[in-house]
Amino acid sequence: MTQASASPGTGGAPGYDVEAVRKDFPALDRLVHGDRPLVYLDSAATSQKPRAVLEAVEDFYLRHNANVHRGVHTLAEEATGLYEQARDSVARFINAPDRDTVVFTKNSTEAINLVAFTMMLADPPYRVGPGDEILVTEMEHHSNLVPWQLLAQRTGARLRWLGITDSGRLDLSRLDELLTPATTIVAVVHVSNILGTINPVTEIARRAHEVGALVLVDASQSAPHLPLDVSTLGADLVAFTGHKMCAPTGIGVLWGRREVLEALPPFLGGGEMIDTVTMESATYAALPHKYEAGTPPIAEAIGLGAAVTYLTGVGMPAIAAHEHQVTAYALGALAELPGLRIIGPSTPVDRGSAVSFVMDGIHPHDVGQLLDFAGVAVRVGHHCARPVCSRFGLPSTTRASFGLYTTTGEVDALVAGLRRVREVFG
Repeated sequence: MTQASASPGTGGAPGYDVEAVRKDFPALDRLVHGDRPLVYLDSAATSQKPRAVLEAVEDFYLRHNANVHRGVHTLAEEATGLYEQARDSVARFINAPDRDTVVFTKNSTEAINLVAFTMMLADPPYRVGPGDEILVTEMEHHSNLVPWQLLAQRTGARLRWLGITDSGRLDLSRLDELLTPATTIVAVVHVSNILGTINPVTEIARRAHEVGALVLVDASQSAPHLPLDVSTLGADLVAFTGHKMCAPTGIGVLWGRREVLEALPPFLGGGEMIDTVTMESATYAALPHKYEAGTPPIAEAIGLGAAVTYLTGVGMPAIAAHEHQVTAYALGALAELPGLRIIGPSTPVDRGSAVSFVMDGIHPHDVGQLLDFAGVAVRVGHHCARPVCSRFGLPSTTRASFGLYTTTGEVDALVAGLRRVREVFG
């Protein structure tokens, strides 16, 4: 895209041309409910897709469709090349020093389940069993909570967690108490999908490593919005998903330190993940194929490769700066609405671009439906983070979440829609 000063009224960081970015996303031109321009404020649930990604997927199916790693004909070699090029692109995007430590999964949930399940079967020091402890946080998406609950139930391990402060930050006051020599793994979200909080995962990882624990970071809400460098993050394992970062659905990534991935056993058995097979036993392929059993999501991986190339072209620091300014603008505008309460940090410091709120006396589902009539798409519910809602005594919230294509004009449309909601409900 062409970098230029932001257009008047579009907002965002100076030098970031959000209108040029928006032209790359066909869905943003839609009208809904007849003549309402779409205001898409649900990027935390899934992002819209740029033409470069749509065209990459279409080109694969039109010209190169074949299975990967299994044929010597032209299409098979082309498909394999495109699939592995996508792995290279992802490795560069997260600054992974070893491209074979990038494992394709179908989403963050599968990536985290892979780790949780294999730790039940691993050899020490990575095996989780009776007497071991798993440390999570009250801020987790269900995908980084339920797998650890299951692991604890299946192995007799103890699940422990860090709480949340009234301001929506992680309560780290008990971190040293909760980290013990029995802690085998710490699983923590990088950016909360409901509160927007950016957590100090590097510091948490440093302290976890002091007691010998592994650290898994759920980067589902950070990889699309912030520069992500796994070589400096401090984590041993990182999971993220493609559909939130301009890629197709059905593709995710697990990155891990080589020694950890090599030590954990296979997750699924089948074709492609084997080296040799007899009727009695099998030996397993080297990384990353050890964890990619069966025909992988080829087109989806190619789409992810195109997505990270696109995001790199726009520039992750520029995207982060733009979204930070849009979020700051939204926090200020929402704070002026009577009867509206933001759930999570009320300032843009160490904060991502998801903003959840409640309106006194109005159910979030009513808020979401009335906003939809005005063309404004937001998310309502517990956002697959029910413990967070319970912490604040709420059944659900309304969430507006922003992306690289969001403008301050769209925030204005949200605020106008909320004023109309208040008028309707008196």
